[in-house]
Amino acid sequence: MLNNDVRPTIFYCNPNIYPQEEYEIRKQEITRYAKQLGLEIIDDDYNHEAWLDYIKGLETEPERGSRCLECFKYRLLRSAKKCKELGLEEFTTTLASSRWKSLEQIMEAGMWAADQVSGVSFDARNWRKGGLQERRNQLLKENGFYNQRYCGCEFSMLNAPNVQD
Repeated sequence: MLNNDVRPTIFYCNPNIYPQEEYEIRKQEITRYAKQLGLEIIDDDYNHEAWLDYIKGLETEPERGSRCLECFKYRLLRSAKKCKELGLEEFTTTLASSRWKSLEQIMEAGMWAADQVSGVSFDARNWRKGGLQERRNQLLKENGFYNQRYCGCEFSMLNAPNVQD
C-alpha cells in the first residue's frame, strides 16, 4: 500500500480466527510490521462468540461459499464503522491481496459495508494486479512472517493440511 501512495491506519478486525492463540500470533505479526513501518494499528475486540452467532447456520459451507461472504461483510462493516469513527473517508482490506479468497466476494462485501455507513467509501482496488501479488510474497519472505495454513476460522481449519486443534 505504501508503494501505491496509501498510508493506512490498520484496523485489526479478525473475530473469525480460532483459536484465540492463533489470533494472538497473527496480531503480533501485524503489530510488529506496523511498528517497523511507523503505522498506527488499532486492535478490534476479539469476540469470536459474536462472530459465530453472525455466521450461524453457515458452518458447513465450503471455502469461498456463503460463510466466507458473510464473514467478509461482518468484518468490513466493522471496518467501515471504525473508518467513520476515526473521521476517515475510505477503507480497504488486505483480504483482497490473498489469492485464496474470492475477490468478487471481497468487493461485494466491501461495497455493501460502505453502503451501510454514510460518508465512507470502499477502495475496491485489485491488490493482486500490477505486481502486487509478487510484492506481497516478497514481503512475506523478507520479513519472515508466520505463514498460517488456513483462513482462520475453525471451519476452514477442517480442510487445511497439517493443522492441529
